Amino acid sequence: MNDVSVVGPDGGEVIELGPARIRILEDGGTTAHRLGIGEITLAPHSAGPPQHRHAEHDEGFYVVSGTARFTVGQTEYDAPRGTLVMVPPGAPHTFANPGDEPLVMVNTFTPDLYVRYFKDLRDTLAESQEMSEETTAEVMSRYATTPATDFA
Repeated sequence: MNDVSVVGPDGGEVIELGPARIRILEDGGTTAHRLGIGEITLAPHSAGPPQHRHAEHDEGFYVVSGTARFTVGQTEYDAPRGTLVMVPPGAPHTFANPGDEPLVMVNTFTPDLYVRYFKDLRDTLAESQEMSEETTAEVMSRYATTPATDFA
């Protein structure tokens, strides 16, 4: 594979999911599916997804602006601009934006498995289903991801 991908500031596929905007920067097509990358913008005072675990991919979050609040099991971590959070398979996690300004994070997936989740959730919601924990969990289950209900 010799093709180079260059995604400019206005490039990438944009997916709107309620208070979250996801811009897909690398869908795995350039990396032979070893890596997917997105940019997440979360509105002020917004929650992210329900706490969950991935079985088949690592996930990374780099905070570009704002402050994220990560919940890992029962522990909360505030992550200001410049913070990197790496989540290995099996670790329960979620994030939120408790602040007054938009939160912007670069989100990585190795392998790229989870990039398609955002598209599937958008498509599911477009079929007149409202955003709920049940709907989110059903779509997550397609990508080796389950709600985290116990924190052992």
